[in-house]
Amino acid sequence: MTAVKICGINSTEAFDAAVDAGADWVGFVFFPRSPRFVTAQQAAALSARRTGGPPRVGLFVSASDNDIAAVLSAVKLDILQLYDTDDRVAEVAARFALPVWRSVPVTRALPESAGAASALLVEPPPPEGATRPGGNAVALEWSLLRAWKPAFPWLLAGGLTPDNVARAVAESGAAAVDVSSGVEVTPGVKSAELIRRFVSAVMLL
Repeated sequence: MTAVKICGINSTEAFDAAVDAGADWVGFVFFPRSPRFVTAQQAAALSARRTGGPPRVGLFVSASDNDIAAVLSAVKLDILQLYDTDDRVAEVAARFALPVWRSVPVTRALPESAGAASALLVEPPPPEGATRPGGNAVALEWSLLRAWKPAFPWLLAGGLTPDNVARAVAESGAAAVDVSSGVEVTPGVKSAELIRRFVSAVMLL
């Protein structure tokens, strides 16, 4: 079974749709420049809608210990996802005793090690002029990943939608996928229907 993370949850409709559809993780973005940004208090209110359910992932970009601690004081996170260096991942993992995923941009050279991270999120580099890290709705050349058999967990991200995720998994061999803008009607506005369609498309694989 391919696992699914719905990232950038910032509304009750999106949270409920992701949980009800059977997402394996739900993600909150704590990066103010993102249209999906939520405060720690907003994330806590959303997370409190369901006891248990999928693990909560918090996404941080070059965040300080104080930034992360402030969020964790308000909302329980199960996993931290960082846009940062491997050394910083090691520091955060040691400081907060939580699994840390590291987002890594790739073109053709694929990571040989996860370093200090417990998993890697593999996506394209940001386009020229982008104000945020990540794939920015750009897809990888999925076939490049087909023969890649790393000894660590990884998730495929970047440009995934309900209409192409089945092909992306078939061509890349990904065991887990991460979607954000691909289930939105406008930047930062999730569609409950698109979330359901995305998860259903993956479940049919």
